[in-house]
Amino acid sequence: MGIHHFTLTLISLSCLFSFSASASTNAASSLLGATALVLEEMFNVKSQSPSSLSSDGVTLGSIDDLSSVLPSGIDPALRQICGITDHPVECVVATVTFLDEKAPIEPLSVLKAGIQAMDNQTRDALAEVTKLSLDPTTPKDVVPVLEKCREVYNAILISDQKSYEAIDDRNLVRLSTELGANVENALGCDDAFREAKVESPMKAMDALLGKIINNSLSIGFDMAHFWKDGLKG
Repeated sequence: MGIHHFTLTLISLSCLFSFSASASTNAASSLLGATALVLEEMFNVKSQSPSSLSSDGVTLGSIDDLSSVLPSGIDPALRQICGITDHPVECVVATVTFLDEKAPIEPLSVLKAGIQAMDNQTRDALAEVTKLSLDPTTPKDVVPVLEKCREVYNAILISDQKSYEAIDDRNLVRLSTELGANVENALGCDDAFREAKVESPMKAMDALLGKIINNSLSIGFDMAHFWKDGLKG
């Protein structure tokens, strides 16, 4: 869907942001919510390869590219946080929908949004696995591989829950362990298809999932200093 579909949205997103005054909170909230709606309409992310997110034929390879197709640009705080990750475009696209419009945008809130995005992407992948498994046109030798993918995705969901618990407990070691495990889990489905010498129908979804997990690990370890009151291990 192209930018020309968002003329009305462009009008509603004309306000600018400042984070130095308390009045900016409401403006930031409006921009964040509107940006999320625009991104949801612009991209069906799970159906696009994350290495080629595009709008109106323009490949979005950087935050500047993404900002150029959004009428309001990108929230400065989100831009700064996602900018330190290996996959900043995916960071913005994946997390903005899950950010609390009433809460300040800071590393911890983006981390939580990233885990929510990870969980959401994993559930989408599980739904796709179920759909393919039930499809009579799916080759019989592919069905067992899809079951392996199902196991991998369920393991990611379990680790997501443990990641939330680690955040609540201010436990950096446990958080890093769970996110690190999911880095490996995200490779499991594609590895299973590679071993079976079959092209994976989950490749694009797995690649995006892997980038969301990688970004969350970077933010959690490098920026979200929620353990400042005492490191738990």
